[in-house]
Amino acid sequence: MIQVRATAMSEAGDFPDDPTLVPRMMAFHDEMARAGVLVDGAGLQPSSQGFRVHYDAAGRPQVLDGPFAETKELIAGYTLIDVPSRDEALAWARRFPAPFPGLDCCIEVRPLMGGIDLPPEDAERLIREQLASIKRGG
Repeated sequence: MIQVRATAMSEAGDFPDDPTLVPRMMAFHDEMARAGVLVDGAGLQPSSQGFRVHYDAAGRPQVLDGPFAETKELIAGYTLIDVPSRDEALAWARRFPAPFPGLDCCIEVRPLMGGIDLPPEDAERLIREQLASIKRGG
């Protein structure tokens, strides 16, 4: 998953003043779709429109309405791709159009856990195996 990190601009609900941004993003997403790697992608509304559900140690939920203070920890959008390797994900990420022209900004790429479409006992086993492999450095 390619995550576009939020900026003060995105959290204010402002859109970059660059008429080429949307066409460049659409062209890039179209290219990923033609290559067969695009699964989904979208921008997110500012955190002021969202909420978090925080669970205490006993598992009791508490709803916290946005906005959230740490902009650098927030996500402004995402692109979900399905590629066979880290190298291919990196190749696509390096070509990702700068989401906030004229501002320092960041995208983060992280793999998804697999196995969610399996029966619960198989999904849990697969996720535990994936985590163990990560801890071993493999």
